[in-house]
Amino acid sequence: MKFDSFRRLSQRGQFFILGCLGCLSCLFISCSEEDNTVDEYANWPARNDQYLAAIVNDSLRQPGWHRYKKYSLNDDSEGAVSEYVYVKVLEDGDGQDTPMFTDSVRISYQGRLIPTPQHPEGYVFDSTIYGTYDKATNSNTKFLLSATTLIDGFSTVLQRMHRGDHWRVYIPSELGYKESTSSTIPAHSLLIFDITLIDFSPTGQVMPVWNSRRNER
Repeated sequence: MKFDSFRRLSQRGQFFILGCLGCLSCLFISCSEEDNTVDEYANWPARNDQYLAAIVNDSLRQPGWHRYKKYSLNDDSEGAVSEYVYVKVLEDGDGQDTPMFTDSVRISYQGRLIPTPQHPEGYVFDSTIYGTYDKATNSNTKFLLSATTLIDGFSTVLQRMHRGDHWRVYIPSELGYKESTSSTIPAHSLLIFDITLIDFSPTGQVMPVWNSRRNER
C-alpha cells in the first residue's frame, strides 16, 4: 500500500478508439486527425460536472445516500453542490463513535476516476484492495486525519464514518485536487473512493494491531 496517492504524483496519458467528427459537443471524446488516437480526457471538466450532477440527483432521491458538507464550513446553511461529498452506504459498521480531526485512522480503500471507454469501472489510481473486495484479506493503511496532504473531501467523510462502515464516496474536484493535475489524476477530476474505516485512535494513544485475516484487533 502506498499512501502517496494523496500527495502529488506524476501524470500519464491513456487512450481509446472512437470515431472522430471534428468539433464535438462537450460530452464527446476528441480525436487526433494525425494518428486516429483519442484523448480519453478531452472535455474532462464538463464530463465530470455531468457525472456529479447525476450523483447529486441520486443522493437526493434514493435511499442509502448521504451528503456531508466540507468539514471546515458552517453546516447550518445550504451550500453549493461542490461543497459536499456524496456517500452511498454499502455496509454499516457496528461502531458508535466517529473520528475527530486530530485522530489517527486505519482504513482500506480504492480510489478511481469516473468511467471512460477504456476504463468502464473508472481508472484506479491508488488502492489497498487487490482483486475482489474482502474484509479478511484487504490491505490497509494508517495515518493522521489532520495530515496536510489529505484532500478536503477525504478528511470530511472520514469524520462521519463509524468503525466497520463501508462507503462509496464521491468527491467533487473542488474538494479534491481542483485545477491541479496529480500524476494519473487529471485536473478537474471527481474522485470516487470505496472506503472501509477499520479503526481510529486519539492523539497519543497507540492504535491496536490489526489482524486483517481474522478481523481482530
